[in-house]
Amino acid sequence: MTVALIETTDAVTREPIDWDSIDWTKHEKIVSRLQSRIVKAVKEGKQGKVKALQRLLTHSLSGKLLAVKRVTTNQGKNTAGVDKILWLHNRSKQIAVESLKQRGYKPLPLRRVLIPKKNGKMRPLGIPAMKDRAMQALYLMALDPVAETCADLDSYGFRKGRSCADAIEQCFNVLSRKGSAEWVLEGDIKACFDHIDHEWLMRHVLLTDKHILQSWLQSGYLYEDAFYETTEGFPQGGVISPTLANWALDGLDQLLAPWLGTAKGRTHLVHYVRYADDFIITCRTKELLEKEILPLVTAFFAERGLTLSPEKTVITHISEGFDFLGQTLRKFKGKLIIRPSKKSIKAILEKIRATIRRNKSCSAYHLIQELNPIIQGWCNYHRANCSKKIFGHIDTAIFSCLWQWAKRRHTNKNHHWIHDKYFGSRGQHNWRFFGGIRLAKGEPLTNKWLLLAARTKIVRHLKIQKAANPYDPAYANYFSDLKAKRQAKKWAGYDLGYGNIDDPDDWFTTVPGIVVPTTASRTARLGVR
Repeated sequence: MTVALIETTDAVTREPIDWDSIDWTKHEKIVSRLQSRIVKAVKEGKQGKVKALQRLLTHSLSGKLLAVKRVTTNQGKNTAGVDKILWLHNRSKQIAVESLKQRGYKPLPLRRVLIPKKNGKMRPLGIPAMKDRAMQALYLMALDPVAETCADLDSYGFRKGRSCADAIEQCFNVLSRKGSAEWVLEGDIKACFDHIDHEWLMRHVLLTDKHILQSWLQSGYLYEDAFYETTEGFPQGGVISPTLANWALDGLDQLLAPWLGTAKGRTHLVHYVRYADDFIITCRTKELLEKEILPLVTAFFAERGLTLSPEKTVITHISEGFDFLGQTLRKFKGKLIIRPSKKSIKAILEKIRATIRRNKSCSAYHLIQELNPIIQGWCNYHRANCSKKIFGHIDTAIFSCLWQWAKRRHTNKNHHWIHDKYFGSRGQHNWRFFGGIRLAKGEPLTNKWLLLAARTKIVRHLKIQKAANPYDPAYANYFSDLKAKRQAKKWAGYDLGYGNIDDPDDWFTTVPGIVVPTTASRTARLGVR
C-alpha cells in the first residue's frame, strides 16, 4: 500500500491505493466517457475542445492506472528497456502511477534489437523503457479516438475492432462479382516505420502535448553500447507507433475521392483496401492505374517521406492472382478463389517441423501441447476462405513428420507397435496422434490428442462496417451485436464449427452464453442462450 495523487474537480488530495482492490470497471468507464467526448468534439470540428479533453484524460488517475495496467499485463511485460527496470510487483506499479507526470518528463533512448524477417533480412525493433511505454499508452488513449474518427474507411490494420479477416472480406466484396475490376495495384511501402517524416507528423498529429511527441521521435537508440540519433521514423516496438503509422498513411481516401464512390469511380471500378503498410487498389484498366493513380499515390507518400517498394509494388491481372495478408486471391473462370498462399503454407510447415525437431526427446503429450496452439491458430486465421483441401494437405505433412519422429525414438520396433503406442482411433480417424500422461501417482493415463486441421469447418467472416467507430457511443450496440453474432457463428456447433462433437479433447474453452453439453454425442448441439 502506498500513497498516490488523486486529481478531483475540487482539489488534489492524497488517498491510499491498494492495487489488488482497484475497481478497474469504474476507471475504464471514466476513460471511455472521455474518449466518447473526444470523438464528438472531433466530429464537430472543435480542436480546442479536443485538446482540452485530451489533457484531462492524460492527467487523470484513471488514465494513468489503465496505462500502467496495459504495459504490465501484455506480452512485453518481462522485456526491459535500456534501464533494465521491470514493474513486476504491485508496489512498483503503484509507484509507476505516481511517476507518470508530464512536467520534467524526458524519455530514455530505445534498446535496439534485430529480429529476422521472412525474406531473411533483419527488422530493427526499438524497445522503450517501462515508463516510456506507460506514457505512450497514456497518450494513446487520448490520440486513438481522434485517429479512429479521421481514419480511412477501408483501413483495417492496427485498429480496434478490425482485423486481417475484415480486409480480406472487403477484397472479396470488390473483386468477386462478375463485373468487378480485373486489374490490381499491389502496394508496399519501403521501410515504413523507419522513414516517416518527423516534421509532417508534428504538423498533422492532433495531440495536446507536441513536446512529448517530439521527445519520443528524437529519443535515439542504443545498439551494442553505442548511441544513435533518430532524425526520421519511429520505433516499431513502441505502444503508440502503430497509431502514428496509420495517421501518416491515412488520407488516400481523400486523394482518391474523385474515383471512389462517384460515377467516375463506378465506371472504372476503383476500390482501395489497406492493412498497415500493405494496400491494394483495383481498377478496370491497367493504363489508368499506371498513368494516373500510381503517380498520385507515389506523390502522396513522398510528402510523408515514404517511398513505394519497387519489388513489391506491381500491377497484376486478377486471373494471374496476387498475395495479400497471407492469402492468394485469384479468379478461375470468373469465380474468385481465396486460399492460403504458398508462402504461408511453407511458413507453417517449417514452424511445425522445427517444433518437432526441437522436441525429439520429449513425450508425445508435451509435443502435442506445443503443436496444438500452432495448428489451431493457423487454421483459425484461414478458416474463412477456401482452405479445406489445404487443411488436409497440412494434416498429411504433419503425420509424415510425426511418423518419422516416432520411428527415430524406437528404431528396434515395427510399424504395428509404433501405431499402437502413438496413433489411435478417434471418431472416424484411425491414425490420430496422441500422448498420455499421469497427472498424479496411481491415476490412469490422461490422453491428449493432436488437433486435425481438416476438422476446421469453413465459416465466412462477418465484416465490420466501414464507418464503425469503437469509441463512438452510437456504435456501442452495433459492436456488441457483431461480437455476439461472430461468437454464435464460431460456436454454433462443433459439427458445424471448429472441432469434433464426438471428441471432448477437441472442445475449446467454454464461451459465456454458450451451453456446452457435459457428454459428447453426435446429436448434441451447442446452443446460444
